[in-house]
Amino acid sequence: MNLFNKRKLSAIVTDENLVMFSLGGDRDAFCQIVDRYQNLLCSLAYSSVGQIQLSEDIAQEVFIEAWKSLASLEEPRKLKAWLCGILRFRISAHFRKSSKQPTDFADEYTLENEIADQNSELEQKHINQQQQDLMWQVLSEIDETYREPLVLFYRQQQSIETVANELELSIDTVKQRLSRGRKLLKQAMLKFVEDGLKRTMPSLVFTSGVMSAISTLAPPAKAATLAAGAVKSSSMVTLSTQATLLAVSSGLISSFLGLRAAFDQSRTNRERKLALKVVLGFLALTGLYIVAVLGFKKWALSTQEAALTLTVMSHLSVLAFVLGNIILVRLMFNSTRRLRAQERIFEPDAFKHPIDKLESKRRELRSKHSLLGIPLFHFQFGMSEHKNNPAIGWIATGSQAYGILMAWGGLAVAPISVGIISVGVFTVGNVGIGLFACGTAAIGLVAFGASSIAYKAYASLTALGWDSAMSNGFSVAKNAAIGTIAYAEQVNNNIAAEIGRWQMFENHYTWLLVIIAIAVITPALFHSRKVRRRMRVK
Repeated sequence: MNLFNKRKLSAIVTDENLVMFSLGGDRDAFCQIVDRYQNLLCSLAYSSVGQIQLSEDIAQEVFIEAWKSLASLEEPRKLKAWLCGILRFRISAHFRKSSKQPTDFADEYTLENEIADQNSELEQKHINQQQQDLMWQVLSEIDETYREPLVLFYRQQQSIETVANELELSIDTVKQRLSRGRKLLKQAMLKFVEDGLKRTMPSLVFTSGVMSAISTLAPPAKAATLAAGAVKSSSMVTLSTQATLLAVSSGLISSFLGLRAAFDQSRTNRERKLALKVVLGFLALTGLYIVAVLGFKKWALSTQEAALTLTVMSHLSVLAFVLGNIILVRLMFNSTRRLRAQERIFEPDAFKHPIDKLESKRRELRSKHSLLGIPLFHFQFGMSEHKNNPAIGWIATGSQAYGILMAWGGLAVAPISVGIISVGVFTVGNVGIGLFACGTAAIGLVAFGASSIAYKAYASLTALGWDSAMSNGFSVAKNAAIGTIAYAEQVNNNIAAEIGRWQMFENHYTWLLVIIAIAVITPALFHSRKVRRRMRVK
């Protein structure tokens, strides 16, 4: 089903979506924009110039100008205000050019006006030139503050709610202005003006005129080129913003809990300093990666010729971030074990407590029951040391954890895994690798994160997909891509959205974000509390 060919669905399509698809060259989407705002612009134009045909000509010029410069719209949610701004400029330009005031048009006619009237089937059928003159003679005496609500009210089938929405006023304010406006109208002309305005609404003829005019113009964006402005032209903005906030908040909470657990495991100042350095190292790496990608994005938007090169550099930054995490995890394990071994030799007094003995049962919790020779659960709470083996169980937690069902740790490997680096089927991590992967950098069949590399990739910063890629930044895929800087066979249009199953993702992303938050914070909170109870020396 072509969403934009279904007028009955237009109410549920947001301005952001329409702008995004229009940027991709979808004229049907732009037709929806025209249909949605033609009455508003025609009414406001008529309220200023006092001629129906002229007001519709100006409104058509506004839509044509909007089509050509749509990429300059930085905030698509403000589409209506942007269109009204173009309209005001056009009206001002018209008055400057003609050097006439709006009230002058009621009494002055030219041969051109008469020819236009004769050629206008709609005006010949519904209202003649004399009626228009009489209407404007009355309306021009009213201040524009009251004239605009009146014109919109009778053109919008007497809907106060619609007028309030179009003018962005409260219903009470609209009611007050309408009441005042009616009083200003001459009583003898009131009924006549109301009936006349009802018959002057722009119809499909107006839309057809706009669409005919733009049919020969190049679309504002093309496939496999910069979709400038698309970053804010869809609900991807909302999703990416929430995803970013979630990643930041969950990551900070998890980092704090991890640092607290590390301090509880530490016995010397050197160990505490190392724990702090490790956490700061991961945060610094993440910060550098985000700054780099955002910098490349800003650069690409200002220098379109370098967009392809910057796209490649942004995805290389993701690979560098993944490699950096692998290196940091390895360094974390080695440096922690090496320092603990040194401290046991040079600071023996710090390890006199029974819980610091390698054989202490408080260092781990292992299930007494097993299945297929593997403990049902195995949780490690002590600092990783050379003689320690990884935690292995159906459910496992530790610096290195391998689970048959689930694992959590610095390195976690299991069907369901959560960790700095997680590998499995369903994975969540700073680097998540799995069939269904989530993380700062997510790699898998279907991936969701700040950056994602997958068959179907969804991200807030960069998305690299085979079938489809959707992000609020750089999106590259073979078949379909939606993003600020996007490359694919189908880019920023309804076909790309269908291939990427954007609607399904949009309908379920809230639950996905909740699941990610729970998956990140819950194990970290559990581990931190257990470490504090079992390993902290008071």
